[in-house]
Amino acid sequence: MKTALITGASRGIGQAIATELARRGYHVLLTARSAEALETVAATLRQQFGVEAHVLAADLAAADGPVRVAEWATTIAPELAVLVNNAGYGLWGRFEDLGLDEQQQMLRLNMQVPVELTHRLLPTLRRQPKAYILNVASTAAYQAVPTLSLYAASKAFLLSFSRGLRYELRDSPVSVTCLSPGSTTTDFANRAGMNDALQATANKVSMTPEQVAKAAVAALLAGEAELIPGALNKISATLTSFVPKALTEKIAAGIYEKHLQ
Repeated sequence: MKTALITGASRGIGQAIATELARRGYHVLLTARSAEALETVAATLRQQFGVEAHVLAADLAAADGPVRVAEWATTIAPELAVLVNNAGYGLWGRFEDLGLDEQQQMLRLNMQVPVELTHRLLPTLRRQPKAYILNVASTAAYQAVPTLSLYAASKAFLLSFSRGLRYELRDSPVSVTCLSPGSTTTDFANRAGMNDALQATANKVSMTPEQVAKAAVAALLAGEAELIPGALNKISATLTSFVPKALTEKIAAGIYEKHLQ
């Protein structure tokens, strides 16, 4: 019995990854803040794929969020074999103009929560013949992005953490993969507070959550270290290794800063 835990599973990339795992025969544990949305996703997966789908409405950014989710997951599925750390969001704006509390909350969800969930669930994952961790970062992890400064920094942390942990676990049954999608047709831009003009610009090169999820699960089960889905996203991220940092930052600022009011 293969079971996967997916955070941020009520919509977007998280929902799409849960669907792709269910399609491959995995039972799923779904968590996010909206109980109603989770129940809708779970009912669909049960009907379409005949898998078990359990839900827990929880705020992972709360002090007891990760321990609550970890205890729930291991109680329902002591054979848990997949952890997908997908929950996260961005905040758009100049660092000094955004509230400190809301930025610290974002950093907790994007960085501390995946670390805590991974640490709490690793003993369970290690007991499986084969287990997988998927951390969802972003192409923003590969460079500084003015007006998304802390979001990009948090995803750079997640990418570095994933690669380091992967090496530490190289002789274990647990494989770690980091997914770094580019612009995707989710609620990210709206949640980040981006205006319509910037959202329209992003949508011109966006992938669908289903496209990202299909590539992500394939890479996860193949044991790949990193995945940047989409040819344009791969090229863009690769170029940051060769182009001077000051230039990549100027280009990013030209895209994001000009839309600030």
